[in-house]
Amino acid sequence: MTEGIPADEVPEQLAASPAGTVTAAGVGVGNTDDGGGHEGVDEYDTLLAVLGRSHDDDERIAVHEAGHIVVARLLGHPLGGATVDPGPGYEGRVWGEGHVEAFTNGRGDASHVREAIAPLMPKPGEDRGSVADVFGSVYDQCVELMAGRAAERMLLEGEPGTPVDDLRQARELAMLICTSEKSIETFIAHCDVAAWDLLLPYGDVVTALCIVLRIKRTLDGAEIDKIIADLEARKAVAVEHRHRADWRKRVSSANSFQAGWAE
Repeated sequence: MTEGIPADEVPEQLAASPAGTVTAAGVGVGNTDDGGGHEGVDEYDTLLAVLGRSHDDDERIAVHEAGHIVVARLLGHPLGGATVDPGPGYEGRVWGEGHVEAFTNGRGDASHVREAIAPLMPKPGEDRGSVADVFGSVYDQCVELMAGRAAERMLLEGEPGTPVDDLRQARELAMLICTSEKSIETFIAHCDVAAWDLLLPYGDVVTALCIVLRIKRTLDGAEIDKIIADLEARKAVAVEHRHRADWRKRVSSANSFQAGWAE
């Protein structure tokens, strides 16, 4: 989640505008011609003015959330949706299936998870078999939380800002399985690297999701999966075409060799 402005500082125009009224007609496009020889108002620039964002800030938020999306799906976590529009306490966020109700009821934070699970965690010397899934879940969730900054590092220039809320939630979860400040910091640092490793082969997917998010602003889980599936399908076709072209070259070379040998 990209931490953002408090709810009471969200521009009134955004809160008052009907859903879909202000959308990004084009990413990175300047003033447009309305067909009558007059320059029309760029809806994307209008949206950014309402949000109080620059183009660079909007791109950063979209890359950040796209990183969360890709790592979540790589780890097999189904998603409910994602948005790059601000809300109470965030500039953009990604949520899992069934998490909307939890957030609405004020219990979707990692601190609530830790408070609920901490009393169930085994003491030193006690069997951990019954909570092995908790250790695995904490690891996956912390890698996912670090994915936003990893995506920024991968695709944007300069060192990204500190993802305060992502780090806070990762610490809350890490406290379930770590027993010292040093172990918490080391664990989170490892998750940071693990997120980078997961994202590295999928920079094109992060980029595609970033572009679509900046245009549509909000995607549901089905839309996210379709974008990823379509892109991966096109990549598979391109790979197959390259393989066939390479095979044709090999066959041609073999035929030329045989013809030369026969002479």
